[in-house]
Amino acid sequence: MKPSILVTRAVFPDVVARLSEHFTVEDNPDDHIFSEAELIQKLQGKDGLFANPADRISAALIQACPQLKAVCNMAVGYNNVDVAAATAAGIMVTNTPDVLNETTADFGWALLMATARRVTESEHYLRAGKWQKWTYDGFLGADVHGSTLGVIGMGRIGQAIARRSMGFDMQVVYHNRSRLTPELEARANNARYLSRDALLQTADHVVLVLPYSAAVHHFIGADELALMKPGATLVNIARGGIVDDAALIAALKQGQIAAAGLDVFENEPAFNPAFLSLENVVLTPHIASASAPTRRAMANCAAMNLIAALSGQTPPNLLNPQAVK
Repeated sequence: MKPSILVTRAVFPDVVARLSEHFTVEDNPDDHIFSEAELIQKLQGKDGLFANPADRISAALIQACPQLKAVCNMAVGYNNVDVAAATAAGIMVTNTPDVLNETTADFGWALLMATARRVTESEHYLRAGKWQKWTYDGFLGADVHGSTLGVIGMGRIGQAIARRSMGFDMQVVYHNRSRLTPELEARANNARYLSRDALLQTADHVVLVLPYSAAVHHFIGADELALMKPGATLVNIARGGIVDDAALIAALKQGQIAAAGLDVFENEPAFNPAFLSLENVVLTPHIASASAPTRRAMANCAAMNLIAALSGQTPPNLLNPQAVK
């Protein structure tokens, strides 16, 4: 008898077909967002979970689903899963690293450029029929070339962002939990390690790429924003909660920094509506990895992890090897 799994959200049909070769699959082509109670009910008798990053896999859910053996997240981040509770219950947890590095780095640059050069603001102006003439000071933005790029979170994606700065003749400074090797620093456009506060004081453009945890909740708040240059920009492609959104809104309103580009938010998708009243912010709905090849690669990676986990093998992207008996 095949193991039974739940696919919580709509995903590529061919990925569901691949999973169906190995499992009895309950999928969700209507893309209904399950409440925790609904998830618990759906998971009764299920061996595996193909999870979406918006699914909250809590300790209570884990306790209520004793047959569950694997939670495979279709994301590189996994702060939606209580990994400690899963480990205690002997449940393997996996993510999808590496396959989205370059695409996410591309999008980080898209946000950086749009933010620095006021692309969204000027497009809205044009669409509203306000463009009547060329002016010498119309939508003056910040240069990217020749400026200083600050990367907070110098993992694989952060390094990919730093490598792209070579074509813009930029200086790179970075902050990370641990310093990179000299070889990796050299590959990342000779990136120079700084403390967080020194980086914020130095960089013209700051990009956040660090993973979320309780330890970095509001890592960038009012005090940190006050350290930044008045003409600086802030881009967040990491996770909501790393930035204190209320403090950022205040800083943008006051002109404390020039602009921000945000792909992630606190409490998304129910983000702070005050962002919508600001002209100096570029807003996107958590789409940094959203190229067709990359999202397909993420789905197939999650499927591969789940197939391995429920076939007696060690999944290639296992986050909690302690869970394997």
